[in-house]
Amino acid sequence: MGELARRVIVALIAAPVAIGMVYLGELPLAVFLGLVGGAGAWEVYRLARHGGVDALDALGVPIAVALPILAHLDRLHLLSSPAAVGGVILVALLGASIWARGVGGRPLESVAVTVFGALYTGGMLAFGYALRHHRFVIEAAAGTALVMFPVVLTWASDIGAYFVGRALGKAKLMPSVSPGKTRAGAVGALLVTMGAAYAYNLHVLRPWSQLALAPWTALAFGQLVSVAAQVGDLAESLLKREAGVKDSSHLLPGHGGVLDRLDSLFFVLPLAYLVLGRLLIAAPL
Repeated sequence: MGELARRVIVALIAAPVAIGMVYLGELPLAVFLGLVGGAGAWEVYRLARHGGVDALDALGVPIAVALPILAHLDRLHLLSSPAAVGGVILVALLGASIWARGVGGRPLESVAVTVFGALYTGGMLAFGYALRHHRFVIEAAAGTALVMFPVVLTWASDIGAYFVGRALGKAKLMPSVSPGKTRAGAVGALLVTMGAAYAYNLHVLRPWSQLALAPWTALAFGQLVSVAAQVGDLAESLLKREAGVKDSSHLLPGHGGVLDRLDSLFFVLPLAYLVLGRLLIAAPL
């Protein structure tokens, strides 16, 4: 089976499953995001190991899985003092690292990578859960439309960067990090995402959720998402470049790993949650 065929088959399976989980919301979505985050954390620790840092996979992966589930429990008011829980986890990680590897095992470095891996993956995906159950959302379709807003814009940014970059790109954006990205592609990604944001806001978000952004705000939101998506893509490229690998893993045939597919969303979802919470307005029926 060719590379393109594998990519298409994985996409045809993964996309409906992901959208279905978003529609269901609640605990199924939290568990789904947790599992994806755990796989992503495992890839981060794999990259770190290539770079000479031995993270605490046995603790970091479960923490990444737990973070979206903790967001669910917090929404149900079943979790008290999230900050205290985080502090206990950090102390436990440091103690476990010292006990497992000793001072010579660079425990501070190990704990730092372990915490980063869990927050970068499971922690960022938890904002997808928060967006699905935003305080303005009433029905499942509305929550799904709201979550898919930044997701679709991220796709638009990638598409715009690819096609404009291939057609017009000559000057490289950051050749030391990602040789394939061009300045023209970055500008194309901005413009395409702004147009996609305007169209999605008008034709999907407004009729499906009775929520919307003002037209100029939708354009600005598209611009912010594109910037965040491109930075997220470059950040993951930097991690892979330091580790000396092409793909974060081979978990997704034809696509590489979880980080390769979701690198932009790790940056976009928190931004979308924070920005949309301030800019959304009730749309007239």
